[in-house]
Amino acid sequence: MRGTLGQLRSYDRGVRLLMVNQFTINLGFYMLMPYLAAHLSGTLGLAGWIVGLVLGVRNFSQQGMFLLGGTLADRFGYKPLIVAGCVLRTAGFATLGLVDSLPALLAASAATGLAGALFNPAVRAYLAAGAGQERRVEAFALFNVFYQAGILLGPLVGMVLTGVDFRITCLVSAGIFAVLSVVQIRALPPRRARTPGTADGGKGRGVLAQWRGILANRPFLLFSAAMIGSYVLTFQVYLALPLEVRRLGGEGEAGTAAVAVLFAVSGLSTIVGQTRVTAWCAARCAPGQALVLGLAVMGLAFVPLLLATAVPVPEPGAGRWLLAAVPPTLAALLLAVGTMIAYPFEMDTIVRLSGDRLVATHYGLYNTICGIGITVGNLATGAALDAARAAGLPALPWLALSALGAACAAALYGLHRTGRLAQQPPKGAPLTV
Repeated sequence: MRGTLGQLRSYDRGVRLLMVNQFTINLGFYMLMPYLAAHLSGTLGLAGWIVGLVLGVRNFSQQGMFLLGGTLADRFGYKPLIVAGCVLRTAGFATLGLVDSLPALLAASAATGLAGALFNPAVRAYLAAGAGQERRVEAFALFNVFYQAGILLGPLVGMVLTGVDFRITCLVSAGIFAVLSVVQIRALPPRRARTPGTADGGKGRGVLAQWRGILANRPFLLFSAAMIGSYVLTFQVYLALPLEVRRLGGEGEAGTAAVAVLFAVSGLSTIVGQTRVTAWCAARCAPGQALVLGLAVMGLAFVPLLLATAVPVPEPGAGRWLLAAVPPTLAALLLAVGTMIAYPFEMDTIVRLSGDRLVATHYGLYNTICGIGITVGNLATGAALDAARAAGLPALPWLALSALGAACAAALYGLHRTGRLAQQPPKGAPLTV
């Protein structure tokens, strides 16, 4: 922890503030979102399809607007979009706790998703610019520590508050984002994007022209496609792994405890090990090699589950609980290690492939591509889980996920060997700040 704090102090005020902000953003988000579905279906008594609609609107508004959010950040500066996102999420979360009509719930859900689309690309672009080329990888590693700490602590705080009243959870979360908004207005130094130079600082180039330029960046698009698998694999901590725990461990307290262990292992391992893993990789691997290694480890994460399918399922008791808990926990740990290896180099590679121009727009498009991939991947994973149960082939989903990791690692290896992950030379007019 002292080493982490020492690293944090070595950055300028803007980067330090963004690190703490990201912890607080995730704290406020995850104290509320895990309990929203239960509130909608239980307290408000809404039908299951309506609950799915409300949650789906939030996800769609965020994933669908990432490109717009990144473009606005590059046009008007990172700070205004970060502040706007926090203000919008303040209003959205407060509304979720105070209304019960479907139109108001949909509007609030859309607002919370749009908020993420506004500040997420801006935060990452600001961090990349503030850390500088030499320290970008290190900065994103430290950023992931704060990111995961918020995810780990948020549900615990939310559980306590929701035990009193879900409306309190919403209002506390909204209050956190309100405070964040004020702090960033007062303390976050302004920072603008580097854009293609024109007489007006790059604003004369139309948005559609900028988007066409990014869509013509073939190495960036190939990299984005290759990295989709990493997001599909890591998302299984929330989908396939808990389902497997519940399948073997049941819905009782034992199953709940095993699921809690999954999330604790995933979050704590990142908090403890991220900066060390990144330092080790940076000293021994080129960025492309680190990405290949990270994806390979993610693919191997499902091997313990694959091996466990060869073990006869014991009768209910300690043996069955261990079978339900240990292989998924090992998988969660390996997924966390793979993410620790890949994530800082992934974020750095996006900046390099952008040529250090329109960075937020590149992050926005990247998030949209990966978000679509997660949706498709989760549908496929769910179908594989259903097919495995129907056909009596429990190894099927784990084989498929391992193969996905291997395929993505191979794709990244090809991009690395052919030099497509190297920084792209700037094109067109000189850059302006």
